Amino acid sequence: MARDYGARCPLSPVRKTWLVAAVILLTAQGIGSQKVRVEEELEAYPTESVDLRCQFIDGGGRTKLTQVSWIWEPVDGQRDNIAVYHPIYGQSFPNPSFKDRVIFLQNTLENPSIRISNLKMTDAGRYTCEYATYPTGNEQGTTTLVMLAKPKNSAKVVTVQAGPKSVVVARCEAADGKPAATIKWLPSVGGNHSTSTTNGPDGTVTVRSEYRLVPTPADNGRDLTCMVEQRTQEQAWVNTVKLSVEYPPSVSIEGYDHNWYVGRSDATLLCMASANPEPTTVTWTAASGPLPDTVMVDGNKLMVRKVDDAVNTTFICEAKNKHGASRHQITTIVIEEERQITPGPSTGAIIGGILGALAVLGIIGGTIYFIRKHQEDADGPPKHKPPPPVKAGSSTEMLNKPSEPPTATETAPLSPGEVYYEPTGGEPVTNLDDESTGALNGGAPPVLNDPAKYDNVNELKDHTADGLHANDLDSSNRETPAANIARGESFVSPAMYV
Repeated sequence: MARDYGARCPLSPVRKTWLVAAVILLTAQGIGSQKVRVEEELEAYPTESVDLRCQFIDGGGRTKLTQVSWIWEPVDGQRDNIAVYHPIYGQSFPNPSFKDRVIFLQNTLENPSIRISNLKMTDAGRYTCEYATYPTGNEQGTTTLVMLAKPKNSAKVVTVQAGPKSVVVARCEAADGKPAATIKWLPSVGGNHSTSTTNGPDGTVTVRSEYRLVPTPADNGRDLTCMVEQRTQEQAWVNTVKLSVEYPPSVSIEGYDHNWYVGRSDATLLCMASANPEPTTVTWTAASGPLPDTVMVDGNKLMVRKVDDAVNTTFICEAKNKHGASRHQITTIVIEEERQITPGPSTGAIIGGILGALAVLGIIGGTIYFIRKHQEDADGPPKHKPPPPVKAGSSTEMLNKPSEPPTATETAPLSPGEVYYEPTGGEPVTNLDDESTGALNGGAPPVLNDPAKYDNVNELKDHTADGLHANDLDSSNRETPAANIARGESFVSPAMYV
């Protein structure tokens, strides 16, 4: 109905303005009418004391104070008077829970502040200072008392046995704190944790956290840290525990150096057992029967007073604790004489030898590379440009110098009308007229004569001259010079006459 009425009869803008102004005025009057001044919230700890202040403010002095009362509300709906003051009848403390713990700081109605001593966690709640006045009636102000409690922190390890199942290995607790604490784990091992809370009858909270993992022998002795954070602590509480994982022994034998020679007197074997708890017993036996007479046992140590053939056997060491037993054996071989053990090279010598070998290999590889490169350059095609070809009828044959010392070279005189060109470089000249000589593409000139077939130089010269005349293509027009070219020299074709 109200919705329909509002829809049929909407408020005018002027009426809305008046309504808003009225609400503001009533609110201002309510604020101004607050005549009881108190603190809004206080914090306190058990066994301490707290002062609850209250003051009546009357600007005009027209209000007559009759009586003041302090009312405690531990929970909603429960109101208990704990202190009453009347200017004629005096003070009264009707609640036995606060007897001898509550007093008025002053004997006046205008400032009826109280002090509560030896606080308890159950004292938390709302405390209302209420005046009975005339003619306005009751006036009041409320203070909330928050009780805080520092938690009792602790961390302890749980001894477990190594196995395949996840178990609790440590617990951390923040007991009887208010507000509830927060627990964190800083583990050095893998695992997970779970947290639970328990509320106490006095309003405190106990927080417990358990850390779980699958324990192994390697986890024994590792650190696990619990950290507790709570409002009443200036800094986080941190405690580290060491895990305790129990496991059966793991046994090994040390000390045998493969040099038990006849007559040796300092041969010793050690039975090394890793276990938690420590092994209760360590025993030595021999596979061949009782221990030899020359053997002496001291705990985990087996000592041979003098090595002989009797200790040429297999020794067995066995260790036990409450979780089981384990054994290990080793066979000792007695030799006729002492084996000289040459100490191995030091690490620096080994590294130096390796570096030296690498340097030698690098030098050899570089040498091979340069030799092959040189051979490839020598066997490959010439890198110089050969002279341009001339007519077949005007080309000259290259003369081969006999195998004689360079000082025995001769040069034949030029014929009349021929022009001699001095070569400017040591490049070989291609003979394009003789394709069978292999001198194409910058090859070496053909060998015309073999000096070994002739007895003297004159005979070689005559034979060379005859060969040249026989090979002339046009002897009527020109003559070919019969000059011998010295080794390392070159020549060019004679001039062509047209």
